[in-house]
Amino acid sequence: MLRDRWPTRAAFVFAAIGSAAGLGNLWRFPYLTYKYGGGAFLLPYLIALFVTGIPLLILEFALGQKFQKGAVDAFAAIKPALSGVGWWATISSFLIISYYGAVMGWVLIYLVASFGVKWGAHTKDYFFDEVLQISPSISNIGGISWSLIIALFIAWLLIYLCIFKGVKSVSKVVMVTVPLPIILIIILVIRAVTLPGSAAGIVFYLKPSFKALLDTEVWIAAFSQIFFTLSLSMGIMIAYASYQKRRADVTKNAIITAVANSGISILAGFAVFGTLGYMAQRQGVAVPEVVRSGLSLAFVAFPKALSLMPLPTVFSIIFFLTLVSLAIDSAFSLVEAISTVISDRIEKAKREIIAAIVCLLGFVAGIVYTTGAGLYFLDIVDHFITNFSLVAVGILECIIIGWIFGAKRLREFFNTVSDFKIGVWWDISIKFITPIVLIVILVVQLIKELSAPYEGYPNWAICLGWSVVAVPLIISFLIRQKKVKAVVLQRSSNS
Repeated sequence: MLRDRWPTRAAFVFAAIGSAAGLGNLWRFPYLTYKYGGGAFLLPYLIALFVTGIPLLILEFALGQKFQKGAVDAFAAIKPALSGVGWWATISSFLIISYYGAVMGWVLIYLVASFGVKWGAHTKDYFFDEVLQISPSISNIGGISWSLIIALFIAWLLIYLCIFKGVKSVSKVVMVTVPLPIILIIILVIRAVTLPGSAAGIVFYLKPSFKALLDTEVWIAAFSQIFFTLSLSMGIMIAYASYQKRRADVTKNAIITAVANSGISILAGFAVFGTLGYMAQRQGVAVPEVVRSGLSLAFVAFPKALSLMPLPTVFSIIFFLTLVSLAIDSAFSLVEAISTVISDRIEKAKREIIAAIVCLLGFVAGIVYTTGAGLYFLDIVDHFITNFSLVAVGILECIIIGWIFGAKRLREFFNTVSDFKIGVWWDISIKFITPIVLIVILVVQLIKELSAPYEGYPNWAICLGWSVVAVPLIISFLIRQKKVKAVVLQRSSNS
């Protein structure tokens, strides 16, 4: 069967940028920059981008493009026993999309609530009590929120409509959903910098503290952010690249994707901190007192700021429409990574059916996040997958390409199809620098984990967190063993 193709280079690049530029670009990167030295943080961040981010992205693009397969079969093409790494990445992607869909549901609720700014002045109560209907602890699961169930269903319906034809439908969607958030962020930046007090917020965002460069935690944070923001180790970029022609330019596409993603992150910081600076002035407090990270920034602090500015309904709609457009590209890219693995192995299956099954299973798996304890479960699953599973897969990718397949061998492939030739430094990065950095990140996180329970969760919840790492690993190993036995039996029968 002929493999589907991206209709244009722009469609592929837009899809890759859309996957990389997700919700974290708007709420995680600006906070990390503020926390870890302001403008000084950009130095280790940019070093991480070019030393590990772009090389690893080139690796995944080249891997998918060379073997014309998703993550599982691309690694299996190197050696059948290595298919387990692809399965680990694929199963982890499914666990990620199961809660990412729930977060997208929250954003849809806020988009509707933007008409009239229904959260008013009590943004914290609105988010935790009205939207999430959160229970006192993870041990108290509580009931299911039907508004969250409906929002979750709509989120998955939108994902399916984007992905049901594979790259044929994705290529049309990304031509709208990738430039749209960039335009909306620019509008938010213009609005932010024209607000009184915005300069103070932007100063806090970018004021350099060069002493921070002596702190190893800052460097670990920079390398971690680059690794996670580029959608690495999830099988996404391998799957997307597998629909490229084998002669497509790998290096330029990787550089454009990585630089565009970082540009969106930096730009978003001006919108966020300019607005928070205005909020601080209105409330008569210092900027650090209104700065929040993660979900609190997107669903508590920023909505509060929006309610205080002129034309709150208009800019609330713009902000949450930006979040929707950022979220959906990342969401359906995860589904596409999974669907590609399935379609590679069941070639006669229709993409519409595969996408429907994956979306249905994702919806069912996401129901737990609509309960009163949903936020706690989301926090646990996200923490363990991103800090352990994805980092481990990244290390294994580097070992496989660097030491088993051969970094030089893969470099020779993508150099022959790329205008910009990469030197031996790429081999050094893949064989030594990137895996060492990822091992350090993994060890540091493991030490933290063993020193105290994550966020003080009970032991059973911590065990649940470790299970989302261990179970996919065990399943991947069992599938790999079955595959290896099948290959051995086939070779025996042929001989």
